[in-house]
Amino acid sequence: MNSCVSDKRFDIIEKRCDNSLSKNATYAEIKEMFKGVTLQIQEDLIIEGYINSSDEQGNFFGVLHFQDKPINPTAGFQIEIDVRDSHLFYPEGSKIYIKLKDLYLGKSKGAYKIGGAFSAFGNVSVGRLPSAIVSEHVILACEENSAIEPDIVSIKNLQQKHINALIRLDSIQFTEEDIDLPYAIQEEQTERFLEQCNGDEIVLLNSGYSDFYEAVLPSKNGSITGILTRDNQDYKLVIRSTNDIQFYNERCNTVPEKMTTNSVFISEIADPNNNAAARFVELYNASENILYLNGWQLQRFTNASLEVSSSIDLTRVVIPPESTFVISPNATEFEIVYGFQPNMGVDLNSPADSNGDDNLVLVDPFQTIIDVFGVVGEDGTGTNHEFEDGRAVRNVKIKAANAQFKFDEWRIFNDTGGEQTMNVPQNAPDDFTPGIRN
Repeated sequence: MNSCVSDKRFDIIEKRCDNSLSKNATYAEIKEMFKGVTLQIQEDLIIEGYINSSDEQGNFFGVLHFQDKPINPTAGFQIEIDVRDSHLFYPEGSKIYIKLKDLYLGKSKGAYKIGGAFSAFGNVSVGRLPSAIVSEHVILACEENSAIEPDIVSIKNLQQKHINALIRLDSIQFTEEDIDLPYAIQEEQTERFLEQCNGDEIVLLNSGYSDFYEAVLPSKNGSITGILTRDNQDYKLVIRSTNDIQFYNERCNTVPEKMTTNSVFISEIADPNNNAAARFVELYNASENILYLNGWQLQRFTNASLEVSSSIDLTRVVIPPESTFVISPNATEFEIVYGFQPNMGVDLNSPADSNGDDNLVLVDPFQTIIDVFGVVGEDGTGTNHEFEDGRAVRNVKIKAANAQFKFDEWRIFNDTGGEQTMNVPQNAPDDFTPGIRN
């Protein structure tokens, strides 16, 4: 047998650091530069941060996550790099400076990122920074590594500031369906579902190339630490290793009982005249209690169809008291147009993607019709329930659902609807009020 060295003593990688740099920009200022289109930064801007991710166990690849402070961070970022075993050069807890000039800034699925660039179909997106120039832009500070303390938070209180930061979730466990499964399918990125004891859920994202992909998910309850990411409207968590999971407690019962109520109903439906991608449906909880829509569905009856054309499973939907819940068929466009993320993103051609002449029905877990917009079996074109190029909004005085469509409960705008409607096309965002009951 031949080998390159005679023993297992290897030289330690020389640490190259620089303390001559100082930050001259904040994360908020950099994010403010993004106006919806990937751009190349031209100014000599420098930000600093603390590495909170690690590719040592193979669950991260080609990316460094970092936050502005090791304790109680206010923001996080990620930089795409073409460097393997980056933990050897940028270990967890190390302070770094990022020289931003000539790097690209973008936003993908709700998360800001910086790096190199690649072009697809004429569109420029943020990609991995070539390995040869990574050290020119990502510079280690000459300081001892800091201990990154995770921000302890609940799923329902996750915010934009937590994206790309290290967080910890307590009183959490894998769902019954996922217990005893491996962390990931070999060579596939795999989603596993976590649930807190109040019923809130979050996705754990695992790599099929990680060192632990074959390990079995633990069945008990406890705490989990990881980097928070975002995929459109959904938060997702990524662990550095299985040491980030500390499940030693007995499981808790998290599945809310199925219930029915007439306190939740359709409050606004949108088909903007100027942007079909900005369509949405809004639900409203008129009660003083939090509502868990376990087993509920929102159904669409296209045109004059008497059969369900598409539906949205509302099982994981939780609506706080006297609050709205906005569903979009294009979460990315929705955020660009209305300035905030919808509560749920769904597929095209779903009930949230109606072109204005369809009928919508809200159904409880017992298949009882709770609320209706339109007349099932009647094409809305030219009727008093057409909202093509417009909007249907529930009158504020309405406090309960209605299993039969009543026109006087609605204000309806369109281009060519019935005489009782308002033939005034509506344009997004000004003519719409998603998330606001008025």
